Amino acid sequence: MSLSFFDQFMSPVFLGIPLIGVSLILPWVLFPSPSSRWLNNRMLTLQSWFINRFTAQMFAPINVGGHKWALALASLMIFLITLNMLGLIPYTFTPTTQLSMNMGLAVPLWLATVLIGLRNQPTAALGHLLPEGTPVPLIPVLIIIETISLFIRPLALGVRLTANLTAGHLLMQLIATAAFVLLPLMPAVAILTTAILFLLTILEVAVAMIQAYVFVLLISLYLQENV
Repeated sequence: MSLSFFDQFMSPVFLGIPLIGVSLILPWVLFPSPSSRWLNNRMLTLQSWFINRFTAQMFAPINVGGHKWALALASLMIFLITLNMLGLIPYTFTPTTQLSMNMGLAVPLWLATVLIGLRNQPTAALGHLLPEGTPVPLIPVLIIIETISLFIRPLALGVRLTANLTAGHLLMQLIATAAFVLLPLMPAVAILTTAILFLLTILEVAVAMIQAYVFVLLISLYLQENV
């Protein structure tokens, strides 16, 4: 029974072909495409408003040189939110519960920010490894600690997103299983458990959006340090 709880995190396969690619392409089909009309429909207006508000808030503290990342980060934000929200639908697969995929998103973006910092301002980028006013005996230790913390950043990005979504899905499945088992035995307790499951589902919707925002926000903070 305990092993079956983790079956939902396995990549679906059809005729030996992994379907994770389909689950990654499908969200882009759902987005409304711009039209040549003077007046847009409600979906296009809502999408444009969301992107404008997101980019204005995210890139306000970043220099003009970092505004080139607006399209990439806005697309990543919408992509992650859509994947997380679609994963809350029953009998669906959530690609963002896979650590390999999250690391595949986190490592290249983090590495790009580091390389930009080393190219544009190498002295300031390397200066983050040694705080100003450090005593001489602590210099080697602090350099090692700061270097380790620098390389842990992409791991923290991927693990945070994976752990939060995986824990939420597992908790929802455990509570749903408990409600199903308790229904013929203790209907009152089963109804109470179902109400808790409903509240947890609302919480998971918020977590799905917040975790996507936090993922992109941390990348923008790394970009702000290096631009």
